[in-house]
Amino acid sequence: MAEFILYDAPQSTCSQRVRFVLNAKGIPFEEIKLDLFAGDQLKPDYLAINPNGVVPALVHDGRPVTDSAVIMEYLDELYPEPTPFRPSSLFDIARMRSLMRYIDEVPTPAIRIPSYNLAFLPHFQTMSEEEFVALAESKPLRKEFLLTMGRTGFPEKEMNAALDHLARAVRRMDETIAASGGPFLMGEPLTLPDIAAMPVIVRMDDINLNTMWQDRPSIQRWLDAIRAHPAFHPTFYHGALLTEKYPHLAKLKKERAR
Repeated sequence: MAEFILYDAPQSTCSQRVRFVLNAKGIPFEEIKLDLFAGDQLKPDYLAINPNGVVPALVHDGRPVTDSAVIMEYLDELYPEPTPFRPSSLFDIARMRSLMRYIDEVPTPAIRIPSYNLAFLPHFQTMSEEEFVALAESKPLRKEFLLTMGRTGFPEKEMNAALDHLARAVRRMDETIAASGGPFLMGEPLTLPDIAAMPVIVRMDDINLNTMWQDRPSIQRWLDAIRAHPAFHPTFYHGALLTEKYPHLAKLKKERAR
């Protein structure tokens, strides 16, 4: 049995964070991809590993570690080499955790709303109302989220609020990069807050929300620097982007690029 087993899903933004850290550290791991639409994350065997019924979950020597932000820091403490993703001073570690808290509370949940409306909604529309409600009721952490979405999608008010949260997060990132001197959020080194924010910005770029930083070149430079990291491509293997899984999104992206 592998020392590290990662239960994840290719398009899951939280899974992408953890894959990046594992790849960047050169840690060998077995990846078990869960089919979230098939309900793999709600099966008893997986709930025994992660009672929250979400991905990712990391099993290290038979012991589960859950919550992507926790897993990222766990791995960085366990394997500080070749390059630590945490600063050395306690004050900077506190700043790092504050940034991560903001990322987890504002842009990370916000990106789910346009993602569901644009990509995942057709799947739920194939269900009967009874099937959909039963699915929502089975979700330990996502029940209210799905019930708010319903089988017709998030209403305009919810969508606008999510887009506003994303725009504010982009502005906050731009200001943070400017204050640190860049190119990353805490200055020259890549740190855990950058990795935490990475899947959100990559998703925004993938679903045509990159206009939010068209007047903020530091964000594009930040994204280019992340993409140049050796861990990026193994993390975002084919099928990890929504446009690679959903042809209608790929077509829309091409049309808007003209």
